Amino acid sequence: MGNRIAWETASRKYVDEHQELLDEARNSSSLVECELALLRPLLASNPAVVHLQSGNGLDDIALIAEGARSVVGVDFSSVAATAAQRRATELGVNCRYVIAELPGAPLRDGCTELVYTGKGALIWLPDLDAWAADVARLLKPGGHLFVHEAHPMVPLWTWDTDEPRIRPDRGYFERSHVNDTFPANGAVEWQATLAEIVTAVLGAGLELRHLAEHPEPFWRWGDLDAAAWRGRLPNTFTLLARKPS
Repeated sequence: MGNRIAWETASRKYVDEHQELLDEARNSSSLVECELALLRPLLASNPAVVHLQSGNGLDDIALIAEGARSVVGVDFSSVAATAAQRRATELGVNCRYVIAELPGAPLRDGCTELVYTGKGALIWLPDLDAWAADVARLLKPGGHLFVHEAHPMVPLWTWDTDEPRIRPDRGYFERSHVNDTFPANGAVEWQATLAEIVTAVLGAGLELRHLAEHPEPFWRWGDLDAAAWRGRLPNTFTLLARKPS
């Protein structure tokens, strides 16, 4: 309940900044180059997409622009989902939103060719095995899971601007920590190692096709230029997996 309250509060940003986000969706893509390099070959076949933990919905609009036939976003925040639907409707793109807690998406088995997720999604899931099984259920045979997410090491980095440092109050192998920064200040975030994430995907019967680590964060706080973001440390990872035909 505490996490839901924290995230509904944080999601007010998507309502308050509606026009700015609408303009951003019209004029640019929220998908970064390391995503597009893997997604474009998949989107060339005009697939249906399910976006788990869809947030502000800008990625969904970008997926449509790159070739997706439709996007169904699933998010447990009614504030975020309602704001995303409003933007999609105004832009006339084929996106619809479902408010639901995950895993256990209220969608039929085998309903999609591509599941897209990440950018602050996995930290809200205490059971990645259940999440991966739900992804496998949603995918048609031959369909793909695509994840672009914060690297599991990120909770350890400080935001110091002079040089990178490791926070003394956190550990890589901890199960959770309390978020003490924007946007979800006070919420409990779950931790998993990169190996645990990959193992969950494999355990659901999906085939790993690509795994890469990147120095660039997917999100930055305002004008802050943390030393941990300047190319020496992992800040994001990209994963592509396929459900066997």
